[in-house]
Amino acid sequence: MNKLFLAAIKEETIGLDYFNYTGVGKINATYNTLRLIYLHKPEIIINYGTAGADNTKIKGIIECTKFYQRDMDVRGLDFELGETPFDKIKEIITSKDGYSCGTGDSFVNKKIDMEVDVVDMEAYAIAKVCKLENIQFRCFKYISDNADENADNDWGKNLAKGATAFASLISTQF
Repeated sequence: MNKLFLAAIKEETIGLDYFNYTGVGKINATYNTLRLIYLHKPEIIINYGTAGADNTKIKGIIECTKFYQRDMDVRGLDFELGETPFDKIKEIITSKDGYSCGTGDSFVNKKIDMEVDVVDMEAYAIAKVCKLENIQFRCFKYISDNADENADNDWGKNLAKGATAFASLISTQF
């Protein structure tokens, strides 16, 4: 099976040499995912990265299977938070098992309005490209922080731990 491993930045994959990088944020993730699909023609895309836990009961590495756009906010026009006007895709669910991920173009360090388990900056974009291109998608996140006032310090301290956890997981999964 032709697999493509994606992460936002190299700092999240310390010691892992099989990754391609999308860059930070939804636009970079969308563009570079499409570019890499064109080059590699994968059957499956495996995304790994760090995430802040909105649900502080979860720790370590998790699989996300439900994806939402946390910063699409057109509630003033009677759309729901996360709903893109005139787009048929409101949420992306790859499996009923797993955790929910709210993707947005901001680093979260306080409570957000959307109820999700974790927050990141790329997964929804990659999941949507995979859905539209009919490519299997798996997404793993290492909980690097609690998306609170300490998030920036905690994130940096946990990058290497996340890469090690992903390497252990991937050796048994793929």
